[in-house]
Amino acid sequence: MSVKIRLQRHGKKGKPFYWVVAADARSKRDGRYLEKIGTYNPNTNPATIDLNLDSAVRWLHNGAQPTDTAKAILSYKGALLKHHLDGGIRKGALTQEQADAKLAAWLEAKAGKVDAKKDGLSKAQAAAKAKAFKAEQAVNAKRLEDAAKAEADAIAAASAVEEVEVEETVAEVEEAPAAEVEVEETVAEVVAEEAISEVEVEETAAEVVAEEAVAEVEEVVVEETVADVEEAPAAEVVAEEVVAEAEEAPAAEENNEEAQA
Repeated sequence: MSVKIRLQRHGKKGKPFYWVVAADARSKRDGRYLEKIGTYNPNTNPATIDLNLDSAVRWLHNGAQPTDTAKAILSYKGALLKHHLDGGIRKGALTQEQADAKLAAWLEAKAGKVDAKKDGLSKAQAAAKAKAFKAEQAVNAKRLEDAAKAEADAIAAASAVEEVEVEETVAEVEEAPAAEVEVEETVAEVVAEEAISEVEVEETAAEVVAEEAVAEVEEVVVEETVADVEEAPAAEVVAEEVVAEAEEAPAAEENNEEAQA
């Protein structure tokens, strides 16, 4: 049976997470496996690798063939170096102590490189933050400068408006005599209108008095007419007496003539 050391994908979409497994070469990539010997997380910088070194070396001793990515991971963690040193021990070229010392020195140097990379990344991040902070400060300074300029422009515009208003006020003050003349003319017109109103009121009062006098005269005439009407029967009696006397006059004349004859 051919055995491969390869990666088995896990994790969610866009954020993969891998298991390092020893599996039958005939099985699917994400199918059954013989042993899980570590994990690989490429989402961090640097990538996070957790590997069981002894298990990985044992599978290499048994002839397991790593894939390219798995081989890079094994080399990064020192599994390939340990496999090579164990071969030298088997051949008698090295003792176990010498192999362990070489492996420890290599792992220490590797750890130093990883730490240096982390420090470099931290410094790069700090530099990027400092650069972003400076850029933000520049933007804020420009914003403050623009705000100060806008405020100065607003103050200048307000001053110009105030000057225009002062000039208009001065012009209005200079035009005040004409306005006073207009006011005096208006007052004269009002006084004239009041005088005319008083004359009209007096004429109206005179008319009322005349009407009252006419009314009194009419009342006197009415009273006299009523008296005449009341005296009318007496006048009729007198008229009748006069008519009777006129009728009696010829008879008297005839009597006189007869008497004379």
